[in-house]
Amino acid sequence: MIRSLHRWFGLIAAVLLITVALSGMVLSIFPTAEALTRPAPQAISVAELAARVQSAEPTVEQIRRSPSGRITAYYFEGDQPASAVIDPATGKPAGSADTTPLQRWMTNFHRSLMLDDTGRLITAGGAAAMLALSISGLFLLARRAGGWRFFFAPMRGTGNGKLHAVVSRLALPGLFLSSLTALWMTATTFGLLPEGSSAPVFPAQVSGQTGVVPSAVPTLQAIPMDELRSLSFPAAGDATDVFTLKTASGEGYLDQGTGALLGWTDAGWIDSVSHLVTMLHTGQGMAWLGLLLGLSALGVPVLGWSGFSVWLAGRRTGKATSVPAGNADTILLVASEGGTTRGFTATLQTALSAQGLRVHVGSMSGFDASLWPKATRIILLAATYGDGAAPASASGFLRDFKGSPAKPGLSLAVLGFGDRSFPAFCGFAAEIARTADEKGWSQLLPFATVDRQSPQDFARWGRNLAQTLGLDFELNHQPVAQKTSQFALISRRDYGADVQALTTILRFALPKTSLWQRLTGQGLPHFEAGDLIGVVPQGSDLPRLYSLASGTRDGFIEICVRKQAGGLCSGQLTALEPGDTMTAFVRPNPAFRPVRGRKPVILIGAGTGIGPLAGFARANQAKQPMHLYFGARHPASDALYAEELSGWKEDGRLASVSMAYSRTATPAYVQYIVRKDAARLGKLIAAGGQVLVCGGREMASGVAAALAESLALQGMTLATLKAEGRYAEDVY
Repeated sequence: MIRSLHRWFGLIAAVLLITVALSGMVLSIFPTAEALTRPAPQAISVAELAARVQSAEPTVEQIRRSPSGRITAYYFEGDQPASAVIDPATGKPAGSADTTPLQRWMTNFHRSLMLDDTGRLITAGGAAAMLALSISGLFLLARRAGGWRFFFAPMRGTGNGKLHAVVSRLALPGLFLSSLTALWMTATTFGLLPEGSSAPVFPAQVSGQTGVVPSAVPTLQAIPMDELRSLSFPAAGDATDVFTLKTASGEGYLDQGTGALLGWTDAGWIDSVSHLVTMLHTGQGMAWLGLLLGLSALGVPVLGWSGFSVWLAGRRTGKATSVPAGNADTILLVASEGGTTRGFTATLQTALSAQGLRVHVGSMSGFDASLWPKATRIILLAATYGDGAAPASASGFLRDFKGSPAKPGLSLAVLGFGDRSFPAFCGFAAEIARTADEKGWSQLLPFATVDRQSPQDFARWGRNLAQTLGLDFELNHQPVAQKTSQFALISRRDYGADVQALTTILRFALPKTSLWQRLTGQGLPHFEAGDLIGVVPQGSDLPRLYSLASGTRDGFIEICVRKQAGGLCSGQLTALEPGDTMTAFVRPNPAFRPVRGRKPVILIGAGTGIGPLAGFARANQAKQPMHLYFGARHPASDALYAEELSGWKEDGRLASVSMAYSRTATPAYVQYIVRKDAARLGKLIAAGGQVLVCGGREMASGVAAALAESLALQGMTLATLKAEGRYAEDVY
């Protein structure tokens, strides 16, 4: 529903929105120019300002102060009315107050398309459409990211789709503010809002005297110039006229003979809000905001073009579109870490839609059976991250699923995607299937798995699904080849070669990309330490994944590689010399990285598992308390990052470093020092600490057992820590 609303609003209103947005962008320049050219502000009272202006221009009729702080005086030159920008330091004219023809034309065009009230209604409709697009766009961005907590995570995807998402995240806050304030201003223009405070009743009696000097009026002396809106002087020769004063707090009348306050009305909340809204929309008084809103408006044509391109590409490829959840008979929910499971989901969606089924596709984070009144079946396609964990986009799914009762008339199937080389093969999907059985969900198909993205496994499951549904289709999934880049080796540091156990820290240069390539998603995506790089070795199409020890801000790609006996990829990588290249791609791994803040982070690893942990420490410029526990064989041959670790501890990026060596006179493994430090670790975890473990599966298993003892001292369990998202593993 949200996606359809967003798409059709955007397509229909695109031309109007681009027109209004670009004119608004041009107008945003004028407040900045005004702020740069206005005389320096003065900390004086309204009384002093009026006295200076009247001294310089005795025929002054009115003084106005704009939201930007510019002072304008209206007076006579002979018998002709005149106006000028005033220097408050002297009260004398400092420049013309006339608006340029371009600004007048552009303002009228932006407000009403030069069509008076009819044009105002049209632009108001455009503002309403932009508001709807902004709100729906924010929800779609959150859904794309896997939930609001991942809203600011690096964007996945490529091409126009990624460009649309990136520009949306930058522009939508400004577009939301512009459209909301535009609607308020339109409502004010057409009298659709409650009226603000009315002016006080004109005084029936005055002193009849004239000639009071503004500088001697107590009311004007008490009001700072910055609070002035306008001050109108009494007409010359009319003893019944008065001063009319308008400020941010209200308006009133002053006797022109005695200076006495003859009447006053405080400003109402409508007046205050309307004044603030005008400032927010125009940038008058906040030139920096005007420029930001202008830049946001500049994103509208980019969003229009990229959104239309994505829609058109979908139409050209014949890709099935997801029907609104409320109209669907089949619900496909996907949990994917790297995006490949979404590709399988698209293949299934296309096949089912071609058979006449009404298919809705969504994220497993949005599980809510009450949203599917017409659905008769739901299929969950769940990838497993790491050693049995849920992908980041579905971290809270099991909790919600366990709390939801089975819905009568709605059958369910679970298809798991994973790697059989891991002990907890498809562990997340298997847990979903067990929970479904316990909750009494009707089974559409028995639980099944797909090993290492096998099209054959997927097709076999698809044939069973077709038979169950009484349909005739075949799931012929064609995986999309991952776009790779060439990375040139800058440097290498070797360890353990003397003991025939070569481990190398390899540092590669980032491929050069143009600004256009980065904007359109053709360049290397943003990455952080803990993300993955898939290296495609020569002679094989199957990539090998390595954890990154660096982030985009470091300006290089760094990995730790141990040469494995007979290992194709590790053998090629450890043989590289500076200048040689590797073929690879970057894949996000958002579930394995420190949570930002001041709570402690416990880093535990062994061997090449030090890579991402070192990357976390390197990036810890904020000095978040990080405690490293690292295991290796011998300090003489395997002290990876020894110099850096010492420096990071000294400058505060590491709060403590604990080492364990297994090939020394007093051998120890990392799980031993973890168990030895149980009391301290327990306190750190109880204080909200997070645990990140990287290395071999056997090491990770030993660490988990040792940590369980630490947690027991605090009345906690490892399962609780995992459920809270405070324990993550990157094991191999």
